[in-house]
Amino acid sequence: MRTHDLPVRRVGARTHPRSRKVLAMSANTTDAASPVAYHPGSAEYDEHRAAFQLREQHRPAHVVAARDADDVVAAVRHAAEASMPIAVQATGHGLADPLAGEGVLVSTRRMDNVQVDPGAGTARVGAGARWRDVIEAAARYDLAPLSGSMPGVGAVSYTLGGGIGLMARRYGFAADHVTRLELVTADGSLLTVSEHEEPDLFWALRGGGGSFGIVTELEMALMPVARLVGGGLLFDLGETPEVVSTWLHWTATMPPEMTSAMTTLEISKRHMAHVQIAYLGSAAEADELVAPLRALKPAHDALREIPYRQSDTVFSEPDQPHAYVADNVLLQSIDEERLRDAITASAPGRSAPSIISVRHLGGALSTPPAVPNAVSHREAMYLLCAVGVVAPTTKLNAASARAQQDELFAGWSGTAVGSSPNFTLGRPDRRAAAELFDAERRDRLLRLARKYDPAGLLHPSFVIA
Repeated sequence: MRTHDLPVRRVGARTHPRSRKVLAMSANTTDAASPVAYHPGSAEYDEHRAAFQLREQHRPAHVVAARDADDVVAAVRHAAEASMPIAVQATGHGLADPLAGEGVLVSTRRMDNVQVDPGAGTARVGAGARWRDVIEAAARYDLAPLSGSMPGVGAVSYTLGGGIGLMARRYGFAADHVTRLELVTADGSLLTVSEHEEPDLFWALRGGGGSFGIVTELEMALMPVARLVGGGLLFDLGETPEVVSTWLHWTATMPPEMTSAMTTLEISKRHMAHVQIAYLGSAAEADELVAPLRALKPAHDALREIPYRQSDTVFSEPDQPHAYVADNVLLQSIDEERLRDAITASAPGRSAPSIISVRHLGGALSTPPAVPNAVSHREAMYLLCAVGVVAPTTKLNAASARAQQDELFAGWSGTAVGSSPNFTLGRPDRRAAAELFDAERRDRLLRLARKYDPAGLLHPSFVIA
């Protein structure tokens, strides 16, 4: 990097067989032994800082396009030597607090390797891999990861935030099934983290986010799932308003093999409710379970048996970059009248219309893993999320969306237990961050963050506060 051309020295790093790269990074280098660093003004700089979130983008002093863990080590040591802030980005879906004119952004999108061990039923996933990469690799062996609703999301960052996916009620949080991680801490140490190696970090990284270093690789258990019954039932809320109450009552009777959500949004100028279903069982069983919903005569019925590699069709979320602000609240129970009011307030024609989504939790999500981790608020039975889609350059719209979300979630204080890191998007405010963990876990996470990043160089997507 031209601003600081001193060699990158080892800064208190622990020994590791792959920690041998102690090199200066020069601008736009193609040296096979050096990380590739780009600076403002180059096309590569813009390419590697680009994110799915278009409302804001990182604008660092330097972008390092990492190819492997050694590149990350070199970049972090260089930043630590110069006391520069450090951020990491694979896809940028959760970007909330971007670097602005300073620091080093480590782009991991080139580190997209996925290696499946079918005998062990595990996958080793590089920092830049997206869920679609893991899904495809696992499907060759009739296995599936605990992926989320959008396959374009980065698998590692999603899992560090907990991970509430399509099979969550049956298998729990994605973080519960992590078996090993490779981590570069803020001093440039490359560590292997597992139940028996760095156990404090193993606890923190599984659900506690990116405040402890940059994860370069993650090993996770895969599930013996090749197919599921998945898809959506679409209802016009003007014609079938009772779908909200019906779905809520229906969830209370569902087995853990049934994971579902309801999303309300505008489609062709109509306010619609999309009931999204992922069932691990036979099509005949699913038909019987879903009968009460189908009795309301949906406008469109796309529920069918599908291979897991088509799981993106369950939620059918847009996979093109756009600008948005999202927040959520985890609830022990739902007041039907209050939910209907929230849906009405988010309808098309409002000053800041929102997409409202309610996910049914419980089941295996309520059960702590055999090896404890940082995931909080397992007692929640529903996750209520609001997403405001805004123009990338219109701050007023973003402010209006935030204000509407604040008003929406303030009314749930009686049954709210906190919020989920995975669904707090584009909102860096500490009010939201303070609710991500219960007090005991938050205190422990804070102590570990101060231990492994005492200078506060790391710039995670959500702050532990």
